[in-house]
Amino acid sequence: MAQTEIIFLVEESPEGGWEAKALGHSIYSEADTLEELKEAVRDTIRCHFEEEDLPRMIRLHVVRDEILTV
Repeated sequence: MAQTEIIFLVEESPEGGWEAKALGHSIYSEADTLEELKEAVRDTIRCHFEEEDLPRMIRLHVVRDEILTV
């Protein structure tokens, strides 16, 4: 039975670009831009799951560190 959704933690890569790591799965993807990352995550999901087991929704949780000076 397919799960309803899969959640990815998305962070800026220290080397530049973006990284996405699935929570609860050994799935990882990276790309130069967020738009490219979205497509890379879709492709990775299609490779990782059989057609009947594909999640119906992919949730990207984007985390950004911002430093504020006082």
